[in-house]
Amino acid sequence: MTAGHVFHRSTVACPPVAMRGEGIFLIDAEGRRYIDACGGAAVSCLGHGHPEVVAAIAEQAARLEYIHTGFFTTEAAEELANVIADMAPGSLGRVWFTSSGSEAIEAALKLARQYHLERGDAGRNRVIARRQSYHGNTLGALAAGGSAWRRAPYQPLLFDVALVDPCFEYHFAEPGESPEDYGRRAADAVEQEIFRLGPGTVIAFVAETVVGATAGAVPPVGDYLKQVRSICDRHGVLMILDEVMSGAGRTGTFLACDQDGVVPDIVTLGKGLGGGYQPIGAVVCTDEVYDTVARGSGALKHGQTYNAHPVGCAASLAVQRVIRQEALMERVQIAGTRLMTLLRDRFGDHPNVGDIRGRGLFQAIELVADRSTKAPFVPELALHQRAKADAFERGLLIYPSGGTIDGRLGDHILLAPPYNVTDDELDMIVSLLSETLDAILPA
Repeated sequence: MTAGHVFHRSTVACPPVAMRGEGIFLIDAEGRRYIDACGGAAVSCLGHGHPEVVAAIAEQAARLEYIHTGFFTTEAAEELANVIADMAPGSLGRVWFTSSGSEAIEAALKLARQYHLERGDAGRNRVIARRQSYHGNTLGALAAGGSAWRRAPYQPLLFDVALVDPCFEYHFAEPGESPEDYGRRAADAVEQEIFRLGPGTVIAFVAETVVGATAGAVPPVGDYLKQVRSICDRHGVLMILDEVMSGAGRTGTFLACDQDGVVPDIVTLGKGLGGGYQPIGAVVCTDEVYDTVARGSGALKHGQTYNAHPVGCAASLAVQRVIRQEALMERVQIAGTRLMTLLRDRFGDHPNVGDIRGRGLFQAIELVADRSTKAPFVPELALHQRAKADAFERGLLIYPSGGTIDGRLGDHILLAPPYNVTDDELDMIVSLLSETLDAILPA
């Protein structure tokens, strides 16, 4: 293939050409096979080439490929929204479809602001989010995130968001502090920030239920989310949970917050919602949020060309049907337990693996220079990049990141295999990952 005109993510080298996918494997133009242990970025929840999803895409495209939601709705969008509302907890009953997770966060922020406007509360104009978070790369989503290196070049373009520490027990708990006590202290930091800003000024608190790419599959501890929910309720602040990575079954329940006994006012979905078969994201809000808009102006002051794209909705509907028909959320729970056991057996005593964490099939290991002090490797080593390159040469796709601790220090490796991953495939993933760590870490 001759050199083309694609603006690739890196201008240094052109990536190999992927030709086809078969289950957990991707195959390049040279015929090399790669185990997709991260689903791209926790996207490919059914693996590649699932025949039922492919057929649904073809059928929808042949029947109706596009409509503008200012004129029509479609059966695919209506049915998918019903499926999501049925699986979501509490009164999360209204769904706004987007084409990506970043767009979902943008729409969620606008919806939250409009909710307060509809109630005559125009003074609410501040958002609280968390450091070491990631909510997308559009300007609004980037502003709401706490990924320092992603934000830095565009800081002058970002609206001001107040950032508090994440609920990250491994790095922020005091010696001897229980998970419950630490979770309470982390939640208290949210309320302290609300008081600092002025309770009547805060629109929403935004957080990933399980922190994804920036810090590596960090779940909340204790009753952190329940306490934050109570804090938001006390001060009239909306709770927005970002489950673009962790939702749609990735952690073993449709929403990860199901496991915390929490219902947010707004939740965002993406990635596993459509499994990568078509671009799609979603904003799901409670009936109260929807009714406030419906009784007020009657329309969300937002919209994009590809909202509720028919083929995207049909693909996502097929993905969700397969997950239910094949009982894959139950499989995620079983396979997730096996993956955690394999990682702990292989790396639990490794001198350079400080933490093994996550939920379901959304797990990570954190690399450290010293286990006893949790000291990270110096960023100049770029261990996460070396891990990605070495694993790639071994035919393993992983999702590593640097800046785990503060945007500059710390390395982790994220794993997010498909929900239908087999035990043998999990064994291969951990074995190849072990070879990579042997190759890149100090002897």
